[in-house]
Amino acid sequence: MAMTDSKTAVLIDKMLAGDRLALARLITRVENRSGPVAEIMRRVHGRTGRGYILGITGPPGAGKSTVVDRLTVLLRAEGASVGIVAVDPSSPFSGGAVLGDRIRMQSHTLDPDVFIRSMATRGSLGGLARATSDVIKLLDAFGKQWILIETVGVGQTELDIIKQADTTVVILVPESGDAIQTMKAGLMEVADILVVNKADRDGAKPLMSELRFMAHLHRASPQVPKDIEWEIPVLATQAQNDVGIAELLAEIRRHRGLLEASGALEKRRQARRRAELQALLIEEFTEQVRHRLGAEGDLAATFEAVADGRKDPYSAVEEILAAVELRPRS
Repeated sequence: MAMTDSKTAVLIDKMLAGDRLALARLITRVENRSGPVAEIMRRVHGRTGRGYILGITGPPGAGKSTVVDRLTVLLRAEGASVGIVAVDPSSPFSGGAVLGDRIRMQSHTLDPDVFIRSMATRGSLGGLARATSDVIKLLDAFGKQWILIETVGVGQTELDIIKQADTTVVILVPESGDAIQTMKAGLMEVADILVVNKADRDGAKPLMSELRFMAHLHRASPQVPKDIEWEIPVLATQAQNDVGIAELLAEIRRHRGLLEASGALEKRRQARRRAELQALLIEEFTEQVRHRLGAEGDLAATFEAVADGRKDPYSAVEEILAAVELRPRS
């Protein structure tokens, strides 16, 4: 395991003492996967698990950033400390996440109890979910009571990110009607609360009726695992005019209260930690195999033999596992 260099150790100590600049620098290291990331996360582990993670997702133009902004206003009025992670997997070059979200949330930039971080794709999409998870933990260790994750859509990368939330809000607009047909499964898989924003527009009421019908079927389905008795509520908001946001926060609190009272919150977090360990093991094993492929000719030759059809993949797996001193399943 990589040891923490002195500069990183100082940054961690400063961050845990409440230094925002140290937090920002550690987030950059974690996001870029530079420096001793594993050691950074080990050092902060004991300080995590206290913040509540709220996921906000939905199609582009649904008004997610405005909803996040308005929720932050309400949370800050109660004295809560807030961290915001705005993730934009679709804009690796434009920098749109950084500029757009900072403009929409500029009223909070001078508030010392609000920390906003925008993240866009840097390298592989799969790595974005891992980096986001680590950034959430840093904000948690820093003492943020509420951590809001905003991301776009319900593709696989977005699902991997949003599944890290304790409560997930999916935001749609009346114009989302056609898109819902292609995202039904993912929609109901991740949503704890559904919101139709810009509800003063035509089509809002029919959309809400359809969503309520879908939510009812989802709850009644015996194939859907249920750890709490919860039918997904469908709310109407006009975030730009601050309409319906208080009601949304009340539903978020109701969902949180039910999770906490039933013990489901801790069980969900345990499941996430198990999944994270599994993902890290796969990631580490894959990296070791890649390293050996580059460093040792025998593994590279095994891959070439499979590619040429001279060896079957199952035999090759046994050889590779033996090379890294692991046994194949019987």
